[in-house]
Amino acid sequence: MSNCTKLDKLQLGGNAFFGKVPSLENLYKLSWFVVPSNQLGSGKPEDLSFLCSLINNNKLKWVEIDHNKFGGVLPKCMGNLSTTLTIFSAIFNEISGEIPKEIRNLSNLEALALDGNLLSGAIPSNLGNLQNLVLLSLSQNNLRGTIPSFLGNLTKLIKLDLYENNFYGQIPSHLSNCRSLIQLDLSYNNLSGPMPPQLIGLSSLAIILNLSCNHLTGILPTEVGNLKALTALDISNNLLVGEIQSSLGDCIALTLLRMGGNFFHGSIPQSFKWLEGIGELDLSQNNLSGQIPAFLAIFHSLKLLNLSYNKFEGMLPCEGVFKNATSTSIIGNNELCGGLPEFHLPICISKSSKSRKIHMVILSTYVISGVLGLALILALYLCWLKKKVNKEVSCLMDDSCPNVSYGTLLKATDSFSPMNLIGVGSFGSVYKGMLEENQTAIAVKVLHLAHHGALKSFIAECDAEKNIKHRNLLQILTICSSSDYQGSDFKALVYEFMDNGSLEEWLHPNTSSSHGNELSKRLNFVQRINIAIGVAFALDYLHHQCHIPIVHCDLKPSNILLDAEMVAHVGDFGLAKFLVGSSLDSVADQMSSVGLRGTIGYAPPANDNSYSLMHN
Repeated sequence: MSNCTKLDKLQLGGNAFFGKVPSLENLYKLSWFVVPSNQLGSGKPEDLSFLCSLINNNKLKWVEIDHNKFGGVLPKCMGNLSTTLTIFSAIFNEISGEIPKEIRNLSNLEALALDGNLLSGAIPSNLGNLQNLVLLSLSQNNLRGTIPSFLGNLTKLIKLDLYENNFYGQIPSHLSNCRSLIQLDLSYNNLSGPMPPQLIGLSSLAIILNLSCNHLTGILPTEVGNLKALTALDISNNLLVGEIQSSLGDCIALTLLRMGGNFFHGSIPQSFKWLEGIGELDLSQNNLSGQIPAFLAIFHSLKLLNLSYNKFEGMLPCEGVFKNATSTSIIGNNELCGGLPEFHLPICISKSSKSRKIHMVILSTYVISGVLGLALILALYLCWLKKKVNKEVSCLMDDSCPNVSYGTLLKATDSFSPMNLIGVGSFGSVYKGMLEENQTAIAVKVLHLAHHGALKSFIAECDAEKNIKHRNLLQILTICSSSDYQGSDFKALVYEFMDNGSLEEWLHPNTSSSHGNELSKRLNFVQRINIAIGVAFALDYLHHQCHIPIVHCDLKPSNILLDAEMVAHVGDFGLAKFLVGSSLDSVADQMSSVGLRGTIGYAPPANDNSYSLMHN
């Protein structure tokens, strides 16, 4: 390769190249070095040494090494690369250490993307020298410290992604100087303090403003009404208070609005009637009250509405999104009535009926013989209520499934013995067990709640599987959401046991195991075809036959289980996604490949979004 001295562009993306990248020092005319979605590197310190061989190249414009196995630190020699370099992207590798301060010398750099690595330390202060930066994406790393105010000097920024790091302190108001910014994501950090009004009112924001999962306090500034072009706003899971600003009704381009998990009170503003294009509205887990506005029922674009765990009262509408109990959540609002039978709400009673009922109760009180009888009735009621409260909660998936507790699962798996461990994933460990009551073989997936995303995976899997049933889908028998004997939270999913394990074990058996080689020989052509057909049936059901289409997002051999008759069952819906209209993820995916779900090796490389974004 080093003899190709006249080479201008080297593009090898989406292949299976592996190993060390050789020296490129003789490629003096190279302008593009683009090798994403391979297996280059080995996670070792010297993996990126080839970058230093490019320092004598004065034509270099584009370096993209995304989705490989490059390890080590970014070498300081990066500061000696040609000032003609405009794009440097190394997302989803194993790069560690700090961002080198020498990068300040790349004065014409327009895009710097280092998402999904192991970077640590603070953002170097001299990064503010890169005045031509249009895209800065450092999400999903271990960066820490405060978000530096000098980022406000990068006035050409269009996209700034810093989510899933360890940044703390307040959001700098200087970011409002970036008047070309259309996408800002600071979610999943430890940010605190109030929202800067100048930033909240930055009218250029048009794609995403995501400040969710932080510790922000105070009220939502009225300046939020300036976001007239914004498509998605997510401020959920913070500590925000006060009433919802009526100026939000001016954000008429919104297709997604998430405000759940805060302390907002008052009613839903009438100005929300102008948000006719909204596709997802989440106001759950607040202190909102009053009646649910009737105009929500006439929003044709509204596909997902979550008003749960508030203090709403009155009659629930029956039209529009309220006609679909799977698209609307209103649980935890004890004063609501009416609606579809699926919501299990009491029948609404008119004022005149209430008045007559009161008079009848008063009359009956005089007729009933004595206070003693009333006291007896009250005592019986209290005993019944206490019994009801103390009764162990049955599983959430199906009324016919057995009650299961932590102690039951502990006994069924022999105290979660390593001998019964049959698999370990990103969010949990799977054990084989036997229910003593009916001698049913089960597989118990115990969630690692300390891992980031495990709880979200648990909820997603419950939401996905509670409304689906198909011969080729792995069925949840029940769940357990309780505490262990040490008082720690314990969550587990209980499945039917698949006798023949996963397809991964059959296709790629352990070469050191003679049993594994035997399994590989016994998987004949007809069995392979039947397994493929079974998976296809499952996907067709999820995509086209469910009331709300579901995308699995992590389909791979290890998530395809085989029963005793070698019938395929698709499982693990921890990353599943409902297609219910516009969402934050879908909007983000239009701008970047950063939000890819599941195992990187199974993402199709044919149309790399980050490549097209930078190229445009």
